[in-house]
Amino acid sequence: MHIDKVSHRFLRLIAAAAAAISLLQAPVAMAQPVAGLPDFTQIVEKTDPAVVNIRTTATVPVRNFGGNGDPYDMFRWFFGPDFNPGGQGAPGPRGRQQQPQQPQAPQEERTVPRGVGSGFFISNDGYILTNAHVVDEATDIFVTLSDGREFKAKLIGSDARTDVALVKIDSDQNITPLDIGDPKLLRKGQWVLAIGSPFGLESTVTAGIVSATGRDTGEYLPFIQTDVAVNPGNSGGPLINLNGEVVGINSQIISRSGGFMGISLAIPIDEAMQVVDQLRATGHVTRGRIGVQIGEVSKEVADAIGLSKAEGALVSMVEPDGPADKAGVEAGDVIIKFNKQPITRWSDLPRIVGQVKPGTESSLEVWRKGRARTLKVTVAQMEDGNAAATDSESTESAAPAQTNALGLAVTELTAEARERLRVRGGVLVQSAEGAAASAGLTQGDVILALNDQDVTSPSQFNQLVSGLDTSRAAALLVRRGDQTQWVAVQPAK
Repeated sequence: MHIDKVSHRFLRLIAAAAAAISLLQAPVAMAQPVAGLPDFTQIVEKTDPAVVNIRTTATVPVRNFGGNGDPYDMFRWFFGPDFNPGGQGAPGPRGRQQQPQQPQAPQEERTVPRGVGSGFFISNDGYILTNAHVVDEATDIFVTLSDGREFKAKLIGSDARTDVALVKIDSDQNITPLDIGDPKLLRKGQWVLAIGSPFGLESTVTAGIVSATGRDTGEYLPFIQTDVAVNPGNSGGPLINLNGEVVGINSQIISRSGGFMGISLAIPIDEAMQVVDQLRATGHVTRGRIGVQIGEVSKEVADAIGLSKAEGALVSMVEPDGPADKAGVEAGDVIIKFNKQPITRWSDLPRIVGQVKPGTESSLEVWRKGRARTLKVTVAQMEDGNAAATDSESTESAAPAQTNALGLAVTELTAEARERLRVRGGVLVQSAEGAAASAGLTQGDVILALNDQDVTSPSQFNQLVSGLDTSRAAALLVRRGDQTQWVAVQPAK
């Protein structure tokens, strides 16, 4: 009897163990095979010889304390040129005696290391692409190839706006250029490689995925965002796809520590090559301009002015007598197409216009008062430091006005102010409260339009406000200084 109980208990233990084993094995049997990670060795073998290390030097003056025969020269370096401990000569500041002027010795100079970066060959005749900030202010540029050969390079040209530079070495032996890929084919999640010299460590390979494309950071170009490890020294190196083609130039990292934190940005190679063509031909880049200042179109403003999508570039200021002004562009217009190319983001416009040769007549499609209009504009050449300026309006005082449903009290805009602002109508904000104040309006602003209606007088404006649909925000075209902006304001019920 005792043996039977033991046997029965033993059989139950075996059955329980078998069930546990089957449960452990069940997920393994049901799981799908895991795809293997890509092998990058062949890509690296193909592309690594095209990547170079770039180091730069700079010539700086040497401060030679006492080298001109003046023992107090070092003190003047710290305390200013008028420092005098009380020697001979004419009275100096604070009653001190100035020393007789000593003959100045020639200022010495010395060459110091300036920085390191990366680059890559784009042709077999020695042209190398890198970042402009890698070679900026360099006296000499030295290029080290993957096989250890070092050359002194010549700067062909650089463009600070895109952060692209072109340098060249005089060698036609064993130069392997990278194949140029198409960054427009990149998709989120695709594998990419970076090769460069982080912290001076030459020919370092890192891998990751594409995190985003067309990343707008407010700069001239949209970036390719990746999680590839990029650190100081990687700048100017290539971003490579799994076909072994260069699709970008590693340019920036977003970091709170100064080192890699998982976000790196690369210049799309197609944008860079457009710059290279001009640098190679002339050594500099010529861009087009039309003379407008622009901003983003918000969804509330798009709904209020009848745009189907919150896209385009909102014109906040038109340069007087500039190309856009001559073409009939007005502040408050939304530019939705340029040369039939849609303006999806406001930052698309400067890049598209910049690629047009100055002197070219182009088409410009704007959204104004509920419909699209096509204008002809002759593109001008962008000059460094070019800026348009207009006179700011005055805020003449007037008799108190009644506050309307938007929280605004407005008064007449004088003829003198209209002439100065170059506007045909408009009213002057005397006070703003409630919804208008919350939207940012303030005394002295000038209101030029309400939704798709021009504002001509205080009475007409208040009448338009009284007829607004209180279930949706109204769009006010507001002029402040030399800037014009659509502002969404919710009328009070």
